[in-house]
Amino acid sequence: MTSPAEILPGVIFYSYLSAERKEKVCFWNHPTLVFQVSGQFTMETSGQTISMAGGKMLLIGKNQLGTLTKTPLPGGNYETIVISLQEDLLRKIALEEKLEADQKYIGPPNLLIPSNEFLQGYFQSIVPYARSSGAQMTDEMGILKVKEGIKLLLLALPGLRNFLFDFSEPYKIDLEKFMLSNFHFNVPVEKFAQLTGRSLAGFKRDFQKAFSKPPRHWLQEKRLDTAKYLIETKHQKPSAIYLELGFETLSHFSHSFRKKFGKAPTVA
Repeated sequence: MTSPAEILPGVIFYSYLSAERKEKVCFWNHPTLVFQVSGQFTMETSGQTISMAGGKMLLIGKNQLGTLTKTPLPGGNYETIVISLQEDLLRKIALEEKLEADQKYIGPPNLLIPSNEFLQGYFQSIVPYARSSGAQMTDEMGILKVKEGIKLLLLALPGLRNFLFDFSEPYKIDLEKFMLSNFHFNVPVEKFAQLTGRSLAGFKRDFQKAFSKPPRHWLQEKRLDTAKYLIETKHQKPSAIYLELGFETLSHFSHSFRKKFGKAPTVA
């Protein structure tokens, strides 16, 4: 099975790995509900690191960057069910159920959901569809399952209404502070603009004021300077850090490092 497989396109996903550890940078546009069937799920953002094993549930906040690591059990499997709580569906539920946020959510952006037999049973009801690649699940059934999950979340934790039903646009945040914490994520400049509550043009303008350089130039310089520090001071290997610093390949990293510092990273 490919990973992840779509059970309901764009909404419900099933991730299955038999014996391979994987790590990737993710951008969560929508609130996302994750149920770990087996294996280890680890999510790292600039402000939180959360790990969970089989049977655990996590609610991820919207508009976030992070690194996701999937680790199968020794000699076993990695299985996860992921449900994207997209805004158009949340708005529809808010209208149907007369729900709205009554104040700004101020808690952590990502929440481990306490053990709950109703939510456990809910996810177990999805597993058979997942393992059959969603062959028996129609779009109508899928949407009903998502609605059921949201209602069960609110039953378990009523305060999540402020987490789920806040439809305000991202407000402008401190661009300099955000970029210094998140420069290592390999995502397009457009995503950085969205996450700081700016249009692309506004982001580039404010970025130039903050750093006196265009975003792409600054990102490259910042990542390479950080790499030099980690190699020379912390004695870390280039192969261990290039992905964490936003470079797609080791050869690209080595070429960029040599071009900036005049030597290969292995002899820095």
